Amino acid sequence: MRKLVQLLLGTLACTGMTQAAFAHGFAGQRFFPATLATDDPFVSDELSLPTLSYRRLGAEGDAPAAKQTAASIDFTKRVTSNFGLSFGATYLSLKSDDGTVRGFDNLAMGAKYQFLKDDASESIASFGVDWDIGNSGAKRIGAEDFSTITPALFFGKGFGNLGDDARFLRPLALTGSVGVGIPSRKSTTTVDEDGNASVEQHPDVLNVGLAIEYSLPYLQSFVKDVGLGEPFNRVIPLVELSLEKPLDRGGGSWTGTVNPGFVWAGKYIQLGLEAVIPVNSKTGGGTGVLFQLHFFLDDIAPHGIGKPLF
Repeated sequence: MRKLVQLLLGTLACTGMTQAAFAHGFAGQRFFPATLATDDPFVSDELSLPTLSYRRLGAEGDAPAAKQTAASIDFTKRVTSNFGLSFGATYLSLKSDDGTVRGFDNLAMGAKYQFLKDDASESIASFGVDWDIGNSGAKRIGAEDFSTITPALFFGKGFGNLGDDARFLRPLALTGSVGVGIPSRKSTTTVDEDGNASVEQHPDVLNVGLAIEYSLPYLQSFVKDVGLGEPFNRVIPLVELSLEKPLDRGGGSWTGTVNPGFVWAGKYIQLGLEAVIPVNSKTGGGTGVLFQLHFFLDDIAPHGIGKPLF
């Protein structure tokens, strides 16, 4: 945790001179940052490299309790101004009393179409499909040998049109997603060395992500200049909520995490740091930390890799 904070502050010091001139994630005056635990409601050219996380996991089934460290890369590319593709890969390290295992989790690909951007109401919405590619990761770290397809709706709404009596609430914004993960295989049957068969069910899973944000840049520029200097005038405090619930084939209760933290958004990069806190005992495990370095490719190279293909 201390090393992540030092890295964050050091990078802020190196980039604090940049001027914000965003070309992505805007609806009217509202800038929606790229959130760390939930997907964005817009289409853009961006690169997250790296996203780092650490958390203690509880024992589950035959898997012992473990310390999980993850390093991820996520790349999104606009094909047109409103349609984009994404690719993601995560390398995991699981350290338990039985030893340490490492390997890549299943690869992920996705497509997203942004069908709404209303400047007056600071609203934005997209529809997307994610594909967790079965059998593309290492089984030793628990990668599934079946795929999961997740169609989802993504949305963002700013509150900049509130009246003068609530003007200090105008920097608030809400983003989120709702989707259903559909496995390509409904169950898996295994037979132990004694010939006993066991069946593991793979239910459809409802995935819900929410993020509530308070934009200090919006406060400074469009509500009242309260005199914040660098780097605080580019900070967006937020709380994310990432939840899931099995819907069938045995079902189950809600599990997930709540992630309080903040992002710092410059012209070319964004830095984010969040705590990862289980929402209930069913989720298991302990508190963790999540850090991300995010590049705005559409600002870095607007006439090159950051430009839509068509």
